[in-house]
Amino acid sequence: MSDSHNQNMTHQQESHQQATLNLSIALLERPSVTPDDDGCQDILSKRLSQAGFDCEFMYFGDRDKTGEHAEVKNLWARRGTADPVICFAGHTDVVPTGDVNNWTYPPFTPTIADGYLWARGAADMKTGIAAFTIAAERFVANHPEHNGSIAFLITSDEEGPSINGTVKVIEALEARNEKITYCLVGEPSSTDTLGDIIKNGRRGSLGAVLTVTGKQGHVAYPHLASNPIHAATSALAELTAATWDAGNDYFPATSLQISNINSGTGATNVIPETLEVIFNFRFSTETNEEELKAKTHDIFDKHFASSKASYDIHWKLSGQPFLTPEGKLVSACQRAIKSVTDIDTILSTSGGTSDGRFIAPTGAQVVELGVRNATIHQVDEKVEVDDLGKLAQIYEGILENLLLD
Repeated sequence: MSDSHNQNMTHQQESHQQATLNLSIALLERPSVTPDDDGCQDILSKRLSQAGFDCEFMYFGDRDKTGEHAEVKNLWARRGTADPVICFAGHTDVVPTGDVNNWTYPPFTPTIADGYLWARGAADMKTGIAAFTIAAERFVANHPEHNGSIAFLITSDEEGPSINGTVKVIEALEARNEKITYCLVGEPSSTDTLGDIIKNGRRGSLGAVLTVTGKQGHVAYPHLASNPIHAATSALAELTAATWDAGNDYFPATSLQISNINSGTGATNVIPETLEVIFNFRFSTETNEEELKAKTHDIFDKHFASSKASYDIHWKLSGQPFLTPEGKLVSACQRAIKSVTDIDTILSTSGGTSDGRFIAPTGAQVVELGVRNATIHQVDEKVEVDDLGKLAQIYEGILENLLLD
């Protein structure tokens, strides 16, 4: 890069940085623990309205104590009526802080120290939302007659059960045939440096609660009882040793993890009646929920065929796997990151689920790009101040690559 180009980039980053920092602080000051938005979306709606966006609040779930609003508040904002529709998606809710005395700085008093902005939600993901907003404002100011449409889908139900947030907004949009073409989720995707990784897909998540029922009895008289723990042991061993698939170029092999086992009465001389086991599949596009369920039941049916105990499995699908292959959206992100940070980003499908799982099934291309994720959900959550302006500039570059090319 030339010296003049570098100087121009530095000036733009400084301008973007201060604006993004100010908006981040305004959002971080609000203790918006799931599902309470605590006014964050009002701040965003006011700014976006001034930039020419039509803003719509969508409420879903049970009414609050006042009876005025539903539990979860969501914001859908859109500027333009034409395709393609580029949507910035994110969440204003944050996870609980835990004991605030363990924090170096009060978690809802955003503090700049040692080059970081410290606060709950700093990384996950209020600074991302602030960067979205600044990028959209700057882009619209420079290109008021831009092609296509820019949209925001902001929820306060991502960190919780995720049943009255993005999934319901998408259902409402689908019902009125309002389609998203490209979606940029502002989750903290970066690992070592800003923009080093973008998520172009996620594994599916299938949870299960296994209940094995035997017969309670005295440990000295096992022939008069049926131990559910013993009955399940061989089946669980085969389950955890099974190979579900080999993955592919984009996804690692499907994995299963047992996260909890519970049984017993608390007494050493009592054979328990029931055993509960909680486990979860993170699965690739090489398999599906029905295949996973069928193979699991085959294993348990085989091991319980001659057992006095019985079993039942309650399944919960949290999200299907999705993938956005290399194409226009991925290229737009890669070029914007390269222009701002001069690094070549890596595509990844690692990590947990995100609200992208609700948007991808509509046919939208979906990627996740945000700040570093080193401190998300931790005490002393923080983000590098210097990354804020760069992130806003990257987002603005993505808009330019998609709407001006």
